[in-house]
Amino acid sequence: MAETTQSGPDFSKSDLIPVIAQDDASGDVLMLAYMNETAWKETLATGRVCYYSRSRQRLWRKGDESGNVQEVKSIFYDCDADTILIRVNQIGGAACHEGYKSCFFRKIDPQTGRVEVVGSRVFDPKAVYKK
Repeated sequence: MAETTQSGPDFSKSDLIPVIAQDDASGDVLMLAYMNETAWKETLATGRVCYYSRSRQRLWRKGDESGNVQEVKSIFYDCDADTILIRVNQIGGAACHEGYKSCFFRKIDPQTGRVEVVGSRVFDPKAVYKK
């Protein structure tokens, strides 16, 4: 086992660190979001993923509005300690605010540039978010 002096992500490099959420059971990449140190500490303390919303400029507790909570299964950080990978149990079936299991539901054909929607919606965002 390799030795390391860094005991987690290094928030001194940046206030916000990218976080990849991956479904623990399927291995599917669900989303990319960001954490600040407060969100990181809350995630560790609660076992439920908390992000920092750049658009709202506040903590974003995944699932507060939709019920699609992410329970932490395991956490990894990269060699530079500036990116986090969280393997989660995605409760409710959808990580994406547009109602899909994954935020990566649009596939681009590199030869033609054609975009295809893969998968189907798990929920109707208009009904869930009432916007």
